[in-house]
Amino acid sequence: MKKYSLAGLIATVIIILDQITKVAIRNNLELWSSKTIITDYFNLVYVINKGAAFGFLNRSDINWQRTFFIVVTVISLAAITMLLKSTKDKDLFQIAGLGFILGGAVGNLIDRIIYGEVTDFLDIYMGTHHWPAFNVADIAICIGAVAMIISVYRNKSNASNII
Repeated sequence: MKKYSLAGLIATVIIILDQITKVAIRNNLELWSSKTIITDYFNLVYVINKGAAFGFLNRSDINWQRTFFIVVTVISLAAITMLLKSTKDKDLFQIAGLGFILGGAVGNLIDRIIYGEVTDFLDIYMGTHHWPAFNVADIAICIGAVAMIISVYRNKSNASNII
């Protein structure tokens, strides 16, 4: 039961932080505007994305991506739940990773359900080279993925030590 509490706590914190930051951006910046925080490195922006990572399917000439990404996210949430169920209680990297991914997925799902698009606002760049804008949910998904990779590596190392 402890693994569900830990993953749930992480996911809840991520969802709250994600939604608070997105509301702050929507309330304090105009859509498509930018505010320089660190010249030549970091801006706060207010952009929307109907697609997925790196603008995949972020197109105005199609209108099915909202439903598509909601369905994909719900399927992903079911997969995360099944993975968590099969995770050993001592595998804190996997439990935390699943919690971060769960929180990030739900954070962006909330945007898709309410607004039909995801709010992105973090713009990291060097000169004219910009990373695509992202949000707290995206950061959580990336942290979760790294934690899952560490878990797989550690479990592989532990399995090879047994043999």
